[in-house]
Amino acid sequence: MSPAQNHLIEQLPPADRQRLLAVCQPVDLRLGQVLCERGDVLNQVYFPVDSFISLVMQVDEHPSLEVGMVGREGLMGATLMLGVDTVLQRGLVQGPGAAWRVEGAAFRRELALSVALRRSVKRFLFVRMAQMSSAAACLRFHLIGPRLARWLLMSQDRAHAQQFHVTHEFLAGMLGVRRVGITAAAGMLQRRGLITYHRGQLTVLDRAGLEQAACSCYASDLAAYQAQFD
Repeated sequence: MSPAQNHLIEQLPPADRQRLLAVCQPVDLRLGQVLCERGDVLNQVYFPVDSFISLVMQVDEHPSLEVGMVGREGLMGATLMLGVDTVLQRGLVQGPGAAWRVEGAAFRRELALSVALRRSVKRFLFVRMAQMSSAAACLRFHLIGPRLARWLLMSQDRAHAQQFHVTHEFLAGMLGVRRVGITAAAGMLQRRGLITYHRGQLTVLDRAGLEQAACSCYASDLAAYQAQFD
């Protein structure tokens, strides 16, 4: 597995990167695998390579809601940088594939040794804060169609493919809306020739058109990341 496929690891100086990878284990993440639950002790950190992870919240008896997504641009477990080892959200594998896994204690040691790693994790935490703020406003003010287009773009960015498996029921849970709303929004995107959807297989046909259909939060999230890492 190439470390260059995770952007945070790739950006480390060679000596720091080699030392971090020496304590990492390559793992294959399965679709639907739960990596952690809210309230758990954060014992492991994941650096996705070609997989991606949904960060999901559930309040009382209400359906779950996705509040974040992590792919090869970052890591899951960044709060260890703050000295906090309590999991805030469920970590649910949304895109199967490869990742690097490191034990929490080893990750803390690497943070203590590497200025570059500390800087990158701090910047990623800032990006996550910006994106979660954007997601809260998006949930309140934007319609389902543009939000769905944004979610599909975010998933495609991390899946690195035109096609991926997803159900209307799953999308409804991730966006915090009823399934009928997803069906209507997806139908609109299909009629515009932006996507096709058949038996759980969604294919992006027109990436540029999907970007135009998405709410402004997609571009805002990209800008927040690029300002810190590009």
